[in-house]
Amino acid sequence: MYMANSFIKIRQKFNNRKIENIENVVLDELHKHEPLVQPESKIAIGLGSRGIFNLPLITKTVVDYLKGKGAKPFILPAMGSHGGANVNGQIEVLKSYGITQQQMGVPVLATMDVVELSAGGLNNKVFMNRIAFESDGIILINRIKPHTDYHSNIESGLIKMSVLGLGSHAQALEIHKFGVYGLKELIPKTAKVVLSTEKIIGGIGIVEDAYDHTMVIRFLESDGFFMEEPELLKCAKENMATLPCKNIDVLIIKTMGKNYSGVGMDSNVIGRIKIRSEKEPAFPNIKGIVVTDITDESHGNALGVGLADVITKRLFDKIDFKATRENVRTSSFLERGKIPLVADTDQQAFDIALRGCGFLLPESARIVCIRNTSNLDELFISKPVYQDIENNRSVEKISDNHCLFDEAGRLIVFEKD
Repeated sequence: MYMANSFIKIRQKFNNRKIENIENVVLDELHKHEPLVQPESKIAIGLGSRGIFNLPLITKTVVDYLKGKGAKPFILPAMGSHGGANVNGQIEVLKSYGITQQQMGVPVLATMDVVELSAGGLNNKVFMNRIAFESDGIILINRIKPHTDYHSNIESGLIKMSVLGLGSHAQALEIHKFGVYGLKELIPKTAKVVLSTEKIIGGIGIVEDAYDHTMVIRFLESDGFFMEEPELLKCAKENMATLPCKNIDVLIIKTMGKNYSGVGMDSNVIGRIKIRSEKEPAFPNIKGIVVTDITDESHGNALGVGLADVITKRLFDKIDFKATRENVRTSSFLERGKIPLVADTDQQAFDIALRGCGFLLPESARIVCIRNTSNLDELFISKPVYQDIENNRSVEKISDNHCLFDEAGRLIVFEKD
């Protein structure tokens, strides 16, 4: 049993580009573009299932702006198969982020019913959420970031939401049956069909920095999605957080969650995709991944748990297998839903993963412990890792001689989280 108490706490320094006055920036963007809404028009504000920083404030600002124009806005879950692919589950996801009728001052309307649109010659069917289709216009709000399944000039953002989000479970099933080709090639083509209906007025594109702070807020008119979103994606990639080293024996992730990534832990951070048709990234090279818990905001959806090698019984007991199964089935990427080896304690999970690395002297093991794949500013590392990065100016040593586990085998770092 590995009992080293010589872990070093470090802080990574990233560019901090936090916007201080969110409301003013949102209003400036809206006034700059003056989205066309008529008095009494019913405007759907489409929101996804991601834990976007400042989402309630950004949404409420858009709501109040539309009210000031005399419109009648309402909130619409635009999250495909997430939330268990059912109305109550999707409303509950929004509620967990502070998006409710009481807090927003407008109704939250949801349905899984869809309207089939003309596919315009595409091989796939095209759907739109019925409530969205029957509205007088749609404004989407979403974060733009690198995708966890593939890389292109269009990944996660407003274009994807206009297809998979607004198309509900039916569209998610339709696109995902084509695998990565569907995501990479068919989403942009399908988005053009959806946008041709002129139902989508525009969208608020959000980019977050490495600290998960809101760093860019931009209103994109619908005819500018394909021109402007790639620029925002490039900005997101340039400012995303990464691990401080390329080679790791064991990575301990305290918590996975849908609020951090669609697959619970960002594949761009851990260097694992686990999609049979896709080549695995060369770096970071991590021999064993341990995950000890899952967030409440995930509502038991453990899609992505298969990216780990060992999990704890605590995490296992929180899995909603129905919700997870539906999300995995929809995605078609079955490897990501497989259950890893289950350990009784955090320490045991770590010991199993370390043993799986082959013969290692304790003093040579390269170990990193993080909160989650979204917050990488403070982390704990073993001495061999620190020796590689101590001259890196973006790394600051905070303290040393830390023990990761207590006598009961419980992970005690980040315990105030």
